Amino acid sequence: MKILITGGCGFVGSNLAVLFKQYYAVSEVYCLDNLSRRGSEINLQKVLAAGGQFVHGDVRVKTDFDRIPKVDIVIDAAAEPSVLAGKVPGELENLIDTNLNGTINTLYFAKKHQSAIIFLSTSRVYPYDTLAKSSLVVSPKRFNISNDQAFVGLSEQGVAENYPLEGLRSLYGATKLASEYFIQEFANNFSLPAIINRCGVLSGPYQMGKIDQGVIVLWMAKHFWKGRLGYIGYGGLGQQARDVLHVRDLFRLVQWQIANLGLLKGQIYNVGGGLENTVSLSELTDLCSQITGNNIEIGSSLENRPGDLPIYVTDNSKIKDFSGWEPEIGIETLLIEIFDWLNKDQTMLKPILS
Repeated sequence: MKILITGGCGFVGSNLAVLFKQYYAVSEVYCLDNLSRRGSEINLQKVLAAGGQFVHGDVRVKTDFDRIPKVDIVIDAAAEPSVLAGKVPGELENLIDTNLNGTINTLYFAKKHQSAIIFLSTSRVYPYDTLAKSSLVVSPKRFNISNDQAFVGLSEQGVAENYPLEGLRSLYGATKLASEYFIQEFANNFSLPAIINRCGVLSGPYQMGKIDQGVIVLWMAKHFWKGRLGYIGYGGLGQQARDVLHVRDLFRLVQWQIANLGLLKGQIYNVGGGLENTVSLSELTDLCSQITGNNIEIGSSLENRPGDLPIYVTDNSKIKDFSGWEPEIGIETLLIEIFDWLNKDQTMLKPILS
């Protein structure tokens, strides 16, 4: 099996590459990356040590794909991942070029070689302006979704694939949804096997967390190095909640999808930690304090950030019912793994994450 992973030195791409080499030693795994994100050079060393092959290139440049041989599977994990991207002058062009034009260039490559494509999309394709009107159940530590909702595709189990797409979803979400449409058209017109996974929050070791992306690692890192954090919006109490999926659980699903491409092609699946792996910022603070032994200063701001939500939970029912897949790694185990990684590589990681 020959696999191309775009964004192959990012958090998700590098983890998938290493896991593919561990489970399929004779596979050829090509990682295309421009190494623009800080920390990707660390992930590159991990990929090379595992036996992956690195191609220094950029998905925004169509000719960079010419240096990659024919592959069986393309996993599109290249993205500008920040939900706040596009707001700063000069960022908008990069966001569109990377997330949309980069996917189109990847599709040209897949079409040329008749490769199957697995696209890692995002839960941000669902509109925040309607999700913000969800009925909630409030507890002291977190928000929960009520089972009584005005929209189809929304229940206490979370957001399902039939949730209405009409509305506003951020510039980041718009680029990913547009990419989904192009993938569906290429798959239909050129008979490309394609699967779209709308991923929720992904986390685990080797993620270079920031406030706008990778918040789970950021939270642990700030506790580890005794930094400072803040609860922003919704009363400033840290009740906002998200479901979290360990990247190894994502790999298990991608394994199954590759083995069953004929059954799945053209399908869209919500893929996340689900209700059982949902954690609020307040709960996350408690867990990080317990694991590190450190209590840090947590500020608060009452003003909501544009496009933010009090809670998002992935309803995995469709993929679970079809494949039997469900997450196996819980929040506490994930956080302990992140803590162990920070402890082991703290000299290298402190300048990036502290």
